[in-house]
Amino acid sequence: MKKPEWLSGWDTFICAVALLILLLGLTLFDNFGSSFNISQMIAGVSEKALIVLPMMLLLITRDIDLSVASTLALSSVILGLLVQAGMPLWPAIALTLVAGALLGAFNGVMVTVFGLPSLVVTLGTMAMFRGIGYMLLGTNSVNVLPDSLLNFGFTNVPGVPIPWTIVPFLVILPVFTVIVHRTILGRRIFAIGGNPMTALYSGIAVNQIRFGLFVFSGLICSIAGVVYTARLANARANNAFGMELEIITIAMLGGVSVFGGKGGVVGVVGALSLVALIRNLMGINGVGGDAQSTIVGALLILALLAGRFVPALSERFQRFKASRTALGQDAT
Repeated sequence: MKKPEWLSGWDTFICAVALLILLLGLTLFDNFGSSFNISQMIAGVSEKALIVLPMMLLLITRDIDLSVASTLALSSVILGLLVQAGMPLWPAIALTLVAGALLGAFNGVMVTVFGLPSLVVTLGTMAMFRGIGYMLLGTNSVNVLPDSLLNFGFTNVPGVPIPWTIVPFLVILPVFTVIVHRTILGRRIFAIGGNPMTALYSGIAVNQIRFGLFVFSGLICSIAGVVYTARLANARANNAFGMELEIITIAMLGGVSVFGGKGGVVGVVGALSLVALIRNLMGINGVGGDAQSTIVGALLILALLAGRFVPALSERFQRFKASRTALGQDAT
């Protein structure tokens, strides 16, 4: 059966590695397969699973958003302050999502209207957005939250060890996958990353699409901010500090090229699962957070090396295979 064009060899490889780690965990560690551990492992990647989706698209178009964790934190602060002021939960969430979209729009304007590099812009807003959070809330936190929000953050879907916090990702993922791999918009996003000038001269609204992706990033980060606030039961300006490194690692480990034009949902989900499994297994064995972050950083370097050398090796293998086939035909 022919492999789908959107499924690369790297996607298959990274998913196979994640499956192997899962089987090793189930075989070697008694507590790994418990309902509690599975639930905690899934809950721990709820926000990352959401944010890696827009990060994937931005990297494909040769952009990046380093402010994702700061947008999450500021969204958390906004939600906490609105609830603290007595606003009902759902209107507070709606305003938080609007705020997140506006933060993303600010990045988009700086990049697409003023022509500034997204790396520099989002490096600046990474500090600016978190600084605004500290200006609004200081080093304090909002800990009194509605019971419905806390129940969402701490309970599972009835009958299965799946936390409610992962449900937003599970709802968005299939729609996101279809749009990326099965629609004209998805093809245009890949075309922009492949060659922005060619895409522009082909009639693709390059800057409008890039702007929309930054707005989408801000919106998703604000959803992640709501999830994070519910899961940790507090709103603080330092929430998710440093998470952007892991988001980028997951995207690139999943096969998204730093040079744009390449990536897929399957590989990114496989990388997300792999990082979650590795962190969980290290936690079970008493490995601390600093050591876990070191491993995640090493995975980022490996992902960069793979992105640099694997395509070249694959091309050489294909040429070698073609030459062997040609020699076989000549022999006959």
